[in-house]
Amino acid sequence: MSQKHRRPLPGATTNTPGTDGVDRACRLHDRAEAYRSQGKPAQAQVVAQRALHLLETAAGPDHPDVANVLNTLAGVYEDQGKYAEAERLYRRSVEIMEHTVGGDDVAQLRVQSLRHLARISRVQGKYAQAEPLHRQALTLAEQALGPEHLEVASCLNDLAVLDKYTGQFAEAGRLCRRALAITEKALGPDDPAVATLYHNLGGLEHARGRYARGEPFARRSVAIREHALGPEHPAVAAEMVALAALLDGQGKYDEAEGLYRRVLAIFTQTVGPEHYEIAVNLNNLAALCQAKGDAAEAERLYQQALRIKKKVLGPDHPDVAMTLNNLAVLYKAQGEYSKAESLYQQALTIFETALGPTHPKVVTCRANYTQLLPQTRTARSALHP
Repeated sequence: MSQKHRRPLPGATTNTPGTDGVDRACRLHDRAEAYRSQGKPAQAQVVAQRALHLLETAAGPDHPDVANVLNTLAGVYEDQGKYAEAERLYRRSVEIMEHTVGGDDVAQLRVQSLRHLARISRVQGKYAQAEPLHRQALTLAEQALGPEHLEVASCLNDLAVLDKYTGQFAEAGRLCRRALAITEKALGPDDPAVATLYHNLGGLEHARGRYARGEPFARRSVAIREHALGPEHPAVAAEMVALAALLDGQGKYDEAEGLYRRVLAIFTQTVGPEHYEIAVNLNNLAALCQAKGDAAEAERLYQQALRIKKKVLGPDHPDVAMTLNNLAVLYKAQGEYSKAESLYQQALTIFETALGPTHPKVVTCRANYTQLLPQTRTARSALHP
């Protein structure tokens, strides 16, 4: 394997003990990847675990092909929102590759293992842990594989996503556009990898509040994914969420709501009712309902999103703080100032700890809280004259 081997390991012969086990492991690994690409994580997990056991027995626990299967199995866990399990396996893969010497295949697998560990750190809100891993992966890819290699584009995209989350929008855009140029040149304009980059460019514009500028990127990513995977695939649903958020920001509520509800149905069927993607969609749909004046439905959806995010990400993740802030905005609009104040305080504590005092999300949340304070003081004075 070592990326995509379909042959015995270097130095092995057909008579070498364990070669049959390696071949079976390769076939199982291929099947696991196929299940994953079809949006079937439960089946992928079972088959990947069997491949891992066979390969550890046949090739030894520290072989680079074991690291490759670990990455696949960790990716399956990540797809299911099992982030702690995924991080443990990615970390083991990185440790194996740190002690492995070889050519381009080995260098590429080392880069991939670093990228995966960096990404799962970022997903869990561990931004300070993620950044040096991302930069290490990018430097290694450029030096070992060349500046136009697709692995370099992947590293650039990863770092751009992290920069978006940490508020470095201009740098994120530069990195993402460089990644897009490399990927389109190598794979053509309609490859799913290109869709990922259009998705992220749209997401960056959303983070900057430039919704109309992001809409064409999002529509392009939906079109590419839908053509490649069909309309009911969870990867297509994820693209629809991004498009709906940009439409929502422009007040195009009817189209946005239709997309959100379609996505909820797809995700509930494919990944289950308590996946992170469900929480993202619920949060966004709640904001739309709030904008349309349906406060009761908005509150229900925010609370549901909050419960899932806390379960999947933990109570101190910045994504949890975002939904706390949004629910506080709703309570403030309803005149429930005490509830709003408590939620703003919780959100600020999480944001400041994870992102630092100058991050745009911190600034927005603090401004919301500051604007609330005169109203909470007035309410308290009315209760205790």
